[in-house]
Amino acid sequence: MAGIVVIGSSNTDMVIKSRTLPRPGETVIGGKFVCNAGGKGANQAVAAARLGANVAMVARVGADMFGEQAKAGFEKEGIDVSCVKMDETAATGIALILVDENAENSISVASGANENLSPADVDEAEEKFHLISTADILVVQLETPMETLLHTAELAEKFGIPLILDPAPAPQNGLPDALLSRLTLLKPNETEASFITGIDVCDLASAREAVRILHERGVKQVIVTLGKEGVLVSDGTSEPVHVPSISVEAVDSTAAGDAFSGALACALAEGKTLLDAARFAVAAAGLSVTKLGAQQSMPTREEVEAKLA
Repeated sequence: MAGIVVIGSSNTDMVIKSRTLPRPGETVIGGKFVCNAGGKGANQAVAAARLGANVAMVARVGADMFGEQAKAGFEKEGIDVSCVKMDETAATGIALILVDENAENSISVASGANENLSPADVDEAEEKFHLISTADILVVQLETPMETLLHTAELAEKFGIPLILDPAPAPQNGLPDALLSRLTLLKPNETEASFITGIDVCDLASAREAVRILHERGVKQVIVTLGKEGVLVSDGTSEPVHVPSISVEAVDSTAAGDAFSGALACALAEGKTLLDAARFAVAAAGLSVTKLGAQQSMPTREEVEAKLA
């Protein structure tokens, strides 16, 4: 049994925390620099593993120093790296992240080996290790090729495995119905929901309308994350429920969405209801913004349960 299988990206994050984000042409002096393991797929895998889930990763990293560090980091977290390939033709993905004193961020990504993650890689994960057909939950994002994502969705449907999509980075051209109709759960933020539905999602009322549209397009369950306003949860059978955020002192919001997705997958794999899983994920995401960095900011099970208590 594979537990949670994350099919997605792995990056190295180079982060500068400074007073303000620079405007075009401006240089901001006096920042603090850290180099962290990141990538939305990798972040979500670490988030789930740190909360106690059995996690396997399907990904590509470069055959370079950053790739070796990423793989070693997964192993340290107890993540199955049987299907993390060292790519000889591309560098490990790199993200340059700027964070200001209000925990707002600006990110630029060079995808590198992530762009080479192929349907054949997913097939190999199934044929060699049965990772897809034995998974409790599959988790995907948008930092790898769409054809690989669509192929994963087809396999999830074939084997009857729940599929969660965190649609980040924001899909400016929307998402195809062939993908949406195969999803068990879609977890967009306001910007992502706006691109996917074509409406301006800016508050609870517009989030409810976005949820309605997404259900019409075939998505079974939807959670729209609203930043400080919490999340809107819909199982497709009853009225959406608003879950408020928790009160924390934010330091860096870079990986909050990934912490939420990893925690959500962990809770659902354990058999929690969608609403209880969302509350668990809200606490994990809230705790993640209290620390600088991506993977290193992911909370432990004990921290989340203490916050919920």
